[in-house]
Amino acid sequence: MEEEELLNIGGGFEEVVDSESSKCLSSFVDKGSIDSHRYYLARRTVLEMFRDRGYSVPSSEIDFSLQQFRATFSDSPDVDRLAFSATHSSDPSKRIMLVFCGPGIVKIATVRHIVSQIVNRDGLSGLVLVIHSNLTKQAEKALEVFSFKVETFWITDLLINISKHVLKPRHQILNDEEKKRLLEKYKIQDKQLPRLSMDDAIVRYYGLQKGQVLKFMYDGNITESYFTYRCVW
Repeated sequence: MEEEELLNIGGGFEEVVDSESSKCLSSFVDKGSIDSHRYYLARRTVLEMFRDRGYSVPSSEIDFSLQQFRATFSDSPDVDRLAFSATHSSDPSKRIMLVFCGPGIVKIATVRHIVSQIVNRDGLSGLVLVIHSNLTKQAEKALEVFSFKVETFWITDLLINISKHVLKPRHQILNDEEKKRLLEKYKIQDKQLPRLSMDDAIVRYYGLQKGQVLKFMYDGNITESYFTYRCVW
């Protein structure tokens, strides 16, 4: 063999991978930083989340490849540059913003820095804060004084889009009229429906409020397809 040979190891033979195969395998290795990859995945998930909540998000922002992301934000991204804001498609008065916190515990100084980042806070209706570590008590209290809703997500929870997970059933958020018809049909109150916690991943993804109802549709291979309803509580 010219590029391959067999090595006698412990009485057996092992094939040595040829140089061309080594080059091929190395092309699949991500040579960039782990942090940039995590920021890329988390930012994409949040932008998909905004779009699924009805906000206008350009497809070009969501369809960024990892290489494009690194070319734009570098292999060691400045978290301030990752901020993004979007306006609601059907209600232009609603605007939501994404802000990343750097590594480490989120302190009151971090919150002050976030405040300095937010332009036109009076027109903001929501803020999604992506964190790496815990918030101090002072930082939590500081976030509570904002006039808009602040949602915090761990970056590790955003590395995949939970709404697209293969183990998650298909789901539909009922509007007020659909919820009314459902309750009238079964002659029940919403509190009698099976419940979903406010901490549920799907509830948090869509930013749902207490009292909203979701329809879950299951396609079973063993049993027939069926659906169920749950109320956020």
